[in-house]
Amino acid sequence: MTLYLTALVSLLLTALSLGPSFAHVLEAPPRLSVWSPELWREATVFNGQFELFAKIGGPLDVAAILVAGLLTYFLAGERPAFWFAFAGTCLLVVALGAWFTLVSPANAVLASWPPGPIPTDFALVRLQWETGHMVVAAAKILAFASISMAVLAPRLPA
Repeated sequence: MTLYLTALVSLLLTALSLGPSFAHVLEAPPRLSVWSPELWREATVFNGQFELFAKIGGPLDVAAILVAGLLTYFLAGERPAFWFAFAGTCLLVVALGAWFTLVSPANAVLASWPPGPIPTDFALVRLQWETGHMVVAAAKILAFASISMAVLAPRLPA
């Protein structure tokens, strides 16, 4: 029963972590090609639109990694389920690492932008922020698929 509960919680946390990341992907095309720089900056930097993404998303990401790691531990003696769970856990770590490498530095720049004229580095920062979220979402989609395969895979002794 513990294994099934851990698998369920791992899938739920990974799905909840993936949701906001995938939302960024769905928002990206118009944000990159249609929105004016002023609209993009207003919606992204000011007025707290993404505040809950950090307050809820960050803890979800960490919890997803921890529970996926626990699932991997519980599946240590079962192949191929173990390898799928291990891959899913690693992909969640990659997603968080990509966030810290790509998105967080862009967030730091965005936080320094005052109201007024559009900064000269706007296009580069916007592209890094948007593509960073796409990389994070891609890793989380693969993680969700891997963890799903761990749950669905036949469990054979090692």
